[in-house]
Amino acid sequence: MSSSEFSEDGGFAQAAANGTPEFEDRSIVCIDCSKDFVWTAGEQTFFRDKQLQNPPKRCKECKQAKNERLAAITAAQASGVKQRIEVTVNCARCEATTTVPFYPSQGRPVYCRSCFIEMNPSILEGNKS
Repeated sequence: MSSSEFSEDGGFAQAAANGTPEFEDRSIVCIDCSKDFVWTAGEQTFFRDKQLQNPPKRCKECKQAKNERLAAITAAQASGVKQRIEVTVNCARCEATTTVPFYPSQGRPVYCRSCFIEMNPSILEGNKS
């Protein structure tokens, strides 16, 4: 007898032989904070009922923070105000905490000023072309 769970290929597996789906709580790593969070059986049932194909990527706190960032950006664009952002990140090279004026892309390294200049010394020379 198979259970109706989220399969490894990203979709839901077939329902159990008796027709009632059975889900188990599942641990997932958040893509923003890298902490484990639990995707409950009830949430999995909700995803299946709404025909959502992918499991959540972010914990509830990071999802809320992302939604707040997006809402702030939308509000600023609607009001015509230029929004200046400052995001705290850890340097991919030296692990120092620094701030950057953009939201980093997933999977792309972010460097502190000193590491960035060390890796790109031509920046200090200016455009001498």
